[in-house]
Amino acid sequence: MKTKILLFIALVATAMFATAETAVDSTITVPVKPFVIVLDAGHGGHDPGKVVGSVNEKNIALVIVKLVGARLERNPAFKVIYTRKTDVFIPLSERAAIANRAKADFFVSVHCNAADAHGAAGNETWVLGTSRGSEANLEVVRRENNVILLEDNYEERYVGFDPKDPSSFAGALIATEEYLESSIDLAAKVQNNFLRDLARKNRGVKQANFAVLRLSYMPSVLIETGFLTNAEEKAFLNSDAGQQKVANAIFNSIMQYHTNRDINDFVIQDLIPDIAIPDAVAEKASTPATGQVEIAKKGIVYKIQLAASSSKIEEQSSNFKNLPKISRAHIGNLYKYFSGAEPTEKAARELLAVAKSRGYTEAFIVIEQNGVIKKL
Repeated sequence: MKTKILLFIALVATAMFATAETAVDSTITVPVKPFVIVLDAGHGGHDPGKVVGSVNEKNIALVIVKLVGARLERNPAFKVIYTRKTDVFIPLSERAAIANRAKADFFVSVHCNAADAHGAAGNETWVLGTSRGSEANLEVVRRENNVILLEDNYEERYVGFDPKDPSSFAGALIATEEYLESSIDLAAKVQNNFLRDLARKNRGVKQANFAVLRLSYMPSVLIETGFLTNAEEKAFLNSDAGQQKVANAIFNSIMQYHTNRDINDFVIQDLIPDIAIPDAVAEKASTPATGQVEIAKKGIVYKIQLAASSSKIEEQSSNFKNLPKISRAHIGNLYKYFSGAEPTEKAARELLAVAKSRGYTEAFIVIEQNGVIKKL
């Protein structure tokens, strides 16, 4: 009997220790909120978009979006939501509503371009804006917004909005201005990657009043991947290799944006590489015989901008991969995060190399003087 009692006590004690150990482990694996991105394949169903011969916009956009999404879904930092994954018609208002309901961090809409001039070529990325621009630009906006006319009861859904007049939503744009900087940031990365990786003509980042962007309450871009009215670009966009290359460029842009903008405030210390950080020591002037050495300029410090985010994060080294001297500035609608306060540009460049080695590949040097921060 005594033996049974002792065995019972041992089993209870074992269970208690196991429970306590599980509780400790759970505090170590605190999940990080995923970056929610909504991928929107333009057109669909009875709205084919631009049709040139047997090639139509809706199919190309869908293939590219699914390729981008498949790569993002392999990364646990992302949660991917599609406005459509099949050939169905989705109203513009519902595409935006899908993103709004998901409280998405970003909305990316993919399209193909068209022009009366068959020589028109290249890609362009659009963000929300009120500028009327050229007649050619207005035609792009009208074409994408005219999808509204295919929707049932569109007059009720879009009260006060004329799809043929891109300025008709101008009075309501103030609500989304806070997302403009982030939208331009990703748009610029898309353009740079298309130019670098696909050797496409860079038609630039442009602003206009696309309904699908206007109705999405988050940073958003609309990517025109190329011209179906251009024979070479049509063949490229309709090929498996071309669609994969376009998808890769968009995926890389999103990853670059995420690295720079979205900061994980939970860092597992053991995974941080042990890299020496240079001491911030002001350099002294040398004699002419030993050459010129940089002298610290009075009142100026050099910092490394690591990221910008709408989230306010504690200025702790542990939140930024153990980089030193973390500081934060609230500029516009974003919090910008910096490492270091170096007296010389040379010291800043050494720290920049360390920051990039730790994953902040988009980091850059800024100068702070008398409370004013500007890029070097």
